[in-house]
Formats: sequence, C-alpha cells, structure tokens
Amino acid sequence: MPSQPTLSQSTEMPLSRQEWELLVRLPRRVLVAATSAERDSGKHTVAEGLAGIESIAAGRVSGSRFVRQVVAAIYAEEDAADDEPPAAEVFRDPAAGIAAVLEEARAAARVLNDRMPLTDVQAYGHWLLSIATSVCEAARSGGFLGLGGVLITPAEQRFLDDLREALRARG
Repeated sequence: MPSQPTLSQSTEMPLSRQEWELLVRLPRRVLVAATSAERDSGKHTVAEGLAGIESIAAGRVSGSRFVRQVVAAIYAEEDAADDEPPAAEVFRDPAAGIAAVLEEARAAARVLNDRMPLTDVQAYGHWLLSIATSVCEAARSGGFLGLGGVLITPAEQRFLDDLREALRARG
C-alpha cells in the first residue's frame, strides 16, 4: 500500500487514500499502456519497458516535490513486494486497457486540478507524458534489421495525443 504524504509534505488540501493510490499507480499504468499502443516483438516490448522504468525513476530528480514523493511511494511499494524481477507487460486487450488508463488519467487530472498547486499539476502531467514518450520512442517499428522504420507509429502517436488530452481534464 503506497504511503500517503502528510498534509505538510504535499498540499494544503489532503488527498484521500484512494486519490493518492491512483496518482502512485498511474505512472506504471501509463508505461504499460504505451507499451501496448503498438503490437511489437518481445525484444521491443522489453526495450520499451526498460525505457519506461528509467523515466519513472527520473522523477526522483524532478523539480516538483510532489512528483518526487510519488516516485518515493512507487519505490517503497516495490520494495515491500516480492523480489520478482520486472517483466515486460502489455494489456491482453490493448484497446480496453488503454481506454482504462486514459480514464484514470482524466480522474487524476481532476483530482490534481482540484487539490494541487498548478506547478505540481503541470509537473506530474509532464512526467507522465515523458514516461509515455520514452516508451514509444524506445524501439523503431517497421524497419528491417534495425534499419528504417518509424520512431513513433501512428498508434503510439494517437496514444500520446489522447494521454495529453486526458491530462487536461477539468472538473
């Protein structure tokens, strides 16, 4: 269970446990959604997953204390879990999984817009988009023997655009 920040650590308005868990869970869900946006080989999926993990970890040095707290909660949760190595994940039903993540992103945006300073709202959204972008850019698609192909496929670009729009959701 992710540890919840105290009132003095994060905001003037406390987040409920459910809201906090959504915000802590969402970066990993965005990673899986971005990995699922384009059907790839196992090798590409692993490369995408690793890029996403690195982008999540990059939040440790965010200028936003709130983003750093979310990253700390993610790692605290992982430390408490079994010592299984990370696996490359994709949704079994990509369309449904991606739609669910986009709805979670809308819900998170509404919570953040209602409860957090604008700088933290923007930092969190930028961080989620950087996670998704790094995943989508991790492996070229459609090339031959590593040559050619596209960095971001139309399906991946659609997911990035949809995520950007979802993060703009207001009350």
